[in-house]
Order: sequence, then structure tokens, then C-alpha cells
Amino acid sequence: MTIQNVVVAGGGVLGSQIAYQTALKNFHVTLYDISDESITRSKKRVDSLFPDYQADTGLTEEKFAAGLKNLNFSTNLANAVQNADLVIEAIPEKLEIKQAFYQQLSKVAPDKTIFASNSSTLTPSMMVKDVDRPAKFVNLHFANRIWLFNTAEIMGTPQTAPDTIETLTKFARAIGMVPIILKKEQPGYVLNSLLVPFEIAALKLWATGVADASTIDKDWIISTGAKMGPMATMDIIGLRTPYYVGLEYLKTHDDPVSKLTMQKMKEMIDAGHSGKDDGQGFYHYPNPEYLDPNFLK
Repeated sequence: MTIQNVVVAGGGVLGSQIAYQTALKNFHVTLYDISDESITRSKKRVDSLFPDYQADTGLTEEKFAAGLKNLNFSTNLANAVQNADLVIEAIPEKLEIKQAFYQQLSKVAPDKTIFASNSSTLTPSMMVKDVDRPAKFVNLHFANRIWLFNTAEIMGTPQTAPDTIETLTKFARAIGMVPIILKKEQPGYVLNSLLVPFEIAALKLWATGVADASTIDKDWIISTGAKMGPMATMDIIGLRTPYYVGLEYLKTHDDPVSKLTMQKMKEMIDAGHSGKDDGQGFYHYPNPEYLDPNFLK
């Protein structure tokens, strides 16, 4: 396989996971973000992954540290990508931000570099006009808690070269993922085509006062046997991503309930309660209420 040097652009919840998982599998990884402050937060996110890796996979402290040695950080995009075989973009879910990023990236990346977007809902055709290498552009989407829920959804445009899909399929397997190859473009891929409507339904129940977050989750867990409810899942994802997705939706839809939902989500985000990463969302962390043995009683 030709991929050895990987750049992950964006050190948020998923970006930090993608970067560390790739480094753990012995690739040379650079995590790029736009400022020193962002890099500091990214480093904290990466360091905080160890307890979950240990609990879910049995990873030792020694092996976790070995993965960290393969991971570097940078605020200079040109320097970060100068020898990149693959850039995985995991920046905020706003189309205009992604478009500007790819225009900038196209100017500084080597000809060999494959571009892959981890966008949750945007299709690659929405961004392909902003890259200088359509044959090497694809979406590569990961589920949260990448080491445990290890799918990698691969979705190209009609311009994507077959060997790009093949290379990313091999790369996905090399970092411990199960490749999920889509035959055509679909907003939300497979996972989020199912998950997003589910989460939106839960958020609307909460925003309109039908039930509070814990009641929604309690009902779902008891009724379905699921390990986690939609509101707890939202905390782990972080509210910013679904909030940005919701804003994009409102650009083309006049939906009063969705507007109310976005308003209430913004209030939480502005208060610093955007989920697990902030220490508080619908629940409080590191010991969320839904893990209490009495939660379901």
C-alpha cells in the first residue's frame, strides 16, 4: 500500500480519534489544526483516549505511549502536508469552511496526496469542485469511538478513480476498520442516514418539552435493550456537529420545531455544555448519570 504518511485536519472529537488510531497502527501521522489553542485542546483529547482504549480493547499504557510517538502536531498546513500520502479532513460540518479548506489544501499538497473528507452528511460532489484532483477525492467517514465501532464508510464521486477507492479500502483495513463501500453518493452514508433522523426525533422531543433527556434515554434503553440512549449518544458525538447540520437544513426548510431545537442547542453550546468533551451536555462527566446502576429504575 502506498499510504505511509497521514495528515488529519481538525482535532475535534473524531479527528483526534482518527489521528490516534492511525498512529497506533504504525502510520506516521500529523494532526493539523488552525491555532496553538486548538492544538492544545487536540492533545488533551488524544491523551484522554487512554482509559477508553484500555477498557474497551485492553490496550496497555506502554502500547498507548508507543502510538503517541507516531503522532505529531502542526498549525502550518503547508508543512504538515509536504510529504502526505493521505489527508483526512475532519473540520467543522459547514460547507463553506470545508470548501475554503480544500481550496487552500490544493495549493500546498503534493500531487500524490489523496484527499478524504470525514464529513457526516455532505457528499463529496458538494466539495469536489474545490479540489484540484477529483480522481483522488473521496469521503471517508468513521463512527465515534473509532477503536470500538470500527466502520469506515467510503463514498466517491463519479470522478473518483477506482484505484483511490481500492487504496482507501486497504488503508481502512490497515488501521483496524471494516470498509463499508457505498455504490453511489448518499448524504449521511449508511450510518447517519439511519442515525440522524433518530437523533433529530429525540432532540425534538426534548426541545418541545415532551420529555427530558434522561426520560427519553431511559425509555429507549429499556424498550429496545440498547446500551445507550440517543441523548447520551449526542453527548459523546458533541452538540456542535448536529447543530451545524441543523443550520444547513434550516437554510432550505422553514420548520418551526427545528428552529426551536437549534435555538435550545445553541443555548447549551454557548453555556459550554456541548457534551462529554466539555464535561457537561445532557449529562455530567466523567461520571454521567446514565451509568448509575439506579438510572433505569
